[in-house]
Amino acid sequence: MGQPVERESGESGEAARPGLPPGQRLQRGWPVTHYGPVPKFRPERWEFRVFGATADGEKHCWAHEEFTALPYATVVADLHCVTKFSMLGAEWGGIPARTILQAAPPAPDVTHVMVWAEYGFSSNLRLSDFAAERTLFATHKDGELLTAEHGFPLRLVVPHLYAWKGPKWVRGVEYMTADRRGFWEERGYHNIGDPWKEQRYSYQEGPEDGPEL
Repeated sequence: MGQPVERESGESGEAARPGLPPGQRLQRGWPVTHYGPVPKFRPERWEFRVFGATADGEKHCWAHEEFTALPYATVVADLHCVTKFSMLGAEWGGIPARTILQAAPPAPDVTHVMVWAEYGFSSNLRLSDFAAERTLFATHKDGELLTAEHGFPLRLVVPHLYAWKGPKWVRGVEYMTADRRGFWEERGYHNIGDPWKEQRYSYQEGPEDGPEL
């Protein structure tokens, strides 16, 4: 496992805002919330893939040992669940999304990504959200490995969006030249998911917020 090489305080870029987003309540501890069963981790079969509209037209793959050997960083950030609880000040450790973008660059016309997880689960993000300095493929929380229930071996953390935009049990990223909805977005959740704007459901969307359902 890589060792921390930097610690980002959240004072720049998508800086953490003080207090709670509208409609949220402070949560002590970390509830387990997910859809479907917890997958069994098989390190010999695990692979992280970047595919779709890559700059070189190729698919890029990392085995588990290769992926966890990438430069490690920590980010102190809140987690805001659409079910209205917020967990403040967690330290997340893992591989920054920007590291993946540098290792496997997207084509110039890429505007969005689809983050894929076990069992075909997916979540779409604007490229700018994915490339934000505090977006992280987390392997640790508060210095400890994630538990299986919380996404081990890998979950995406996008601190400035609701937590569903950061799937558990991530297996890869697809670069896209047009937006399309992921698993929860197809089922009535907001296409963007900004907790500070309380973008919870698709009926709140404006014409600029995403593709039609």
